[in-house]
Amino acid sequence: MTRYEYGGDEFIFVELSESMSLEVNFQAMAITKQLREERLPGILDICPSNASYMVRFQPEEIHPDKLISKLKELEQSVSVDDFDISSRIVDVPILFDDPWTNEALMRFRDRHQDPSSTDLEYAARVNGFDSKEELIQAITDYPYLVSMIGFVPGLPWCYQMVPREQQIEVPKYVRPRTYTPERAFGFGGAFAVIYPVQGAGGYQLFGVAAAPIYQKEQRLYDFKDSMTFPRQGDIFRYRSITMEEFQAIEKQVEDGTFRYLTREITFKPRQVLENPKAFSDEVLGGLYA
Repeated sequence: MTRYEYGGDEFIFVELSESMSLEVNFQAMAITKQLREERLPGILDICPSNASYMVRFQPEEIHPDKLISKLKELEQSVSVDDFDISSRIVDVPILFDDPWTNEALMRFRDRHQDPSSTDLEYAARVNGFDSKEELIQAITDYPYLVSMIGFVPGLPWCYQMVPREQQIEVPKYVRPRTYTPERAFGFGGAFAVIYPVQGAGGYQLFGVAAAPIYQKEQRLYDFKDSMTFPRQGDIFRYRSITMEEFQAIEKQVEDGTFRYLTREITFKPRQVLENPKAFSDEVLGGLYA
């Protein structure tokens, strides 16, 4: 059952579901898209999340109860079947089992569920894989929906576009690390993330992204309009690369020539929900054609 909550004087929080699913995330995207298009007076900001969203408003212009009534109306009237998502499918190169995140995670084994193994080995075991290589294969076989942006600027929360029974899930660390390398690729719950900058963190660390997703200086072409690259609704395909390709991409980033391989697409949520494998095959085929 949907939960509507007041957040002080200026915010309304709406939780569509206690658990994340592609269908719920698409519903949140559809409702917030319609709300933006209606341009109601007094709405200052709309922030969609994984299974919820939040609206900031001016109480002098719109009463919170009136806004909640409007949001409930949208919940009933907006259908994901009538909702088109304009998106990008993006190739995101990842060096798995790299020396930098391995060094970082080994410094904090006392905070981990299994101090005797690496994060990749632990995640493979709890998900029923025979090896970390099988886990990496499962991570890279299917693309991910960027379901929200948050935690720190530009961090993409990514939910794999597979049936629920195929979802990879791992718990966060028992206690967070005080250090996570910039561009570390991690997993927590059912979400894959890339840490845009160095900082603390509690997700299991599997590798490192070859290219930035945040660039304050905006030197690269992909950052000409924004310091952050990911957008909600993007589809990321995490691709496993070698150290040689990682170093080549790093050189392109340094000399300013790197560009993400992307393709613009428009799709309906129903295409994903009804046959995620067929959708994945189609979009990946278009990306690498």
